[in-house]
Amino acid sequence: MTPPAPTTPLSGLRVLDLATLFAGPLAATLLGDFGADVVKVEHPRRPDPSRGHGPAKDGVGLWWKLLGRNKRTMTLDLSTPGGRATLLRLAADADVIVENFRPGTLEKWDLGWEELSAANPRLVLARVTGFGQFGPYARRPGFGTLAEAMSGFAAATGEPDGPPTLPPFGLADSIAGLATAYAVMTALAARASTGRGQVVDMAIIEPILTVLGPQPLWYDQLGHVQPRTGNRSANNAPRNTYRTADGEWVAVSTSAQSVAERVLRLVGRPDLAREPWFGSGTGRAAHADVLDEAVGAWIARRTRTEVIEAFEKAEAAVAPIQDVRDVMTDPQYAALNTITAVDDPELGTLRMQNVLFRLSETPGAIRWAGRPHGADTDAILTELGLTGPEITSLRKEGAL
Repeated sequence: MTPPAPTTPLSGLRVLDLATLFAGPLAATLLGDFGADVVKVEHPRRPDPSRGHGPAKDGVGLWWKLLGRNKRTMTLDLSTPGGRATLLRLAADADVIVENFRPGTLEKWDLGWEELSAANPRLVLARVTGFGQFGPYARRPGFGTLAEAMSGFAAATGEPDGPPTLPPFGLADSIAGLATAYAVMTALAARASTGRGQVVDMAIIEPILTVLGPQPLWYDQLGHVQPRTGNRSANNAPRNTYRTADGEWVAVSTSAQSVAERVLRLVGRPDLAREPWFGSGTGRAAHADVLDEAVGAWIARRTRTEVIEAFEKAEAAVAPIQDVRDVMTDPQYAALNTITAVDDPELGTLRMQNVLFRLSETPGAIRWAGRPHGADTDAILTELGLTGPEITSLRKEGAL
């Protein structure tokens, strides 16, 4: 495994990924995608559980191939004297550490901020936990599901007469991973001015609350609690999923007034667009039944292809409801190279999501998919200056 090319924007940035599962490791993945040298540090006998999450092929977890991409892997038991000493040596030459142990765990091993910053005053330590580093819940086990529950997301999701609904994937973790990568880059920008590193305290319960929008403001000022509305929106209409004549589904959105007017003209109901209540999103939302009936009936008489073609001609917003099979062949995703092929020595060619965004001058790249557990341990320790006998000694101690 070779370090990234110097043309990548984060070339020269050294990241130690001590985290497990999703939010913290995803943040490190995003940094690695744009050139950071990311070293994934896992327990010698308890690998990152994400290696065993979801479907596997030939005994190899596929989720890990995505989450572990662009990372070199090594093993280290931080609770041993040799593991602690080795991590401090790694930290002395690192720019960023990402960890998600419960608050107090690193301190228990004498690897807290005081020790790490003494080893490297320029270090940025990103601490990703369910509830943050302080407060009454800080020491509770925390996962994204709890954040989805606590934040108001589940309460506002689902049908009006149905139960609160959780997403079928790691939504809160993924949002927190994105936010952590942003926070790390912000701390690094501050370091460029101050010369000093700092601690990033990322609570998974917070970023998802941010993306839920103005719910706290609405409640604070109006006492308004957003209800469950299914696929409808409380802010505009028509906004829903509609079944086509060939049994497929499409989604329609009319957040903009002009788009709402185009949709109603398209479906042959310009009279509704002249109603006084049609002039605002909330007014249309209050009449969602009549708007859904008009749009739904028109769509139900046409195939999905016919619907999309008509909406495109009318410059109205529509999209097919796609599953992953459709995504893999969608022409827009293909044009963007959103799904890209990666050669992997264990499983051959893998197709996965590409890097998150495109840069015109210094693009990111997937250099390799997730590596086997501890595959680069000896190489990384040798780069650190450890000798063969020293590495052997660490293995005998159980630190590797």
